[in-house]
Amino acid sequence: MSTQPAARRWTYAEFARLPSDGNRYEVIGGELYVSPSPRPLHQEIVARLGDVIRPFVAEHQLGRAVPGPIDVLFAEGDYMAPDFVFVCQGRVSCFTRRGLEGPPDLVVEIVSPETGRRDRGLKRDRYAHFGVAEYWVIDPEKKRIEIHRATDDPGRKTEIATGDLIWQPVPGGPVLTLNVPDLLREW
Repeated sequence: MSTQPAARRWTYAEFARLPSDGNRYEVIGGELYVSPSPRPLHQEIVARLGDVIRPFVAEHQLGRAVPGPIDVLFAEGDYMAPDFVFVCQGRVSCFTRRGLEGPPDLVVEIVSPETGRRDRGLKRDRYAHFGVAEYWVIDPEKKRIEIHRATDDPGRKTEIATGDLIWQPVPGGPVLTLNVPDLLREW
């Protein structure tokens, strides 16, 4: 018999009562994580991403692309707030009054020195566990986007985009080319 205390399981009701104080609250694997408000360049990158992806998604009626933070409710004790999400047209009913209840088809996180380890480790693993098809880690300091796909062979190296990133949200569908240097440029 273990003498270790059981991990706390946050209910959604408890999570929803956390203060709206400018911090970002996430519960990952039953543990509460608090991050300070994002820096201005972080928010600028989220806006640029939305300026490119949202019109493309709307023009081709591919689904919904939403800038974050938005609550993504995977399971009891797993509530994350990514920087950007995309959900294919056939699954947009996952959006509810509470947030997104189910795995997005694309999750984007923009790393900071404070969140990089969590974004590349714990969050990547949890997103894969819950069936997120594609996960981008945007690193403004290194000027690159790391692409993780659920269909990837676990032994395969992470794809790194530093020039153009080719995104095809729906197999056989239209393709969007994102210019990484332009997306990640300083002011």
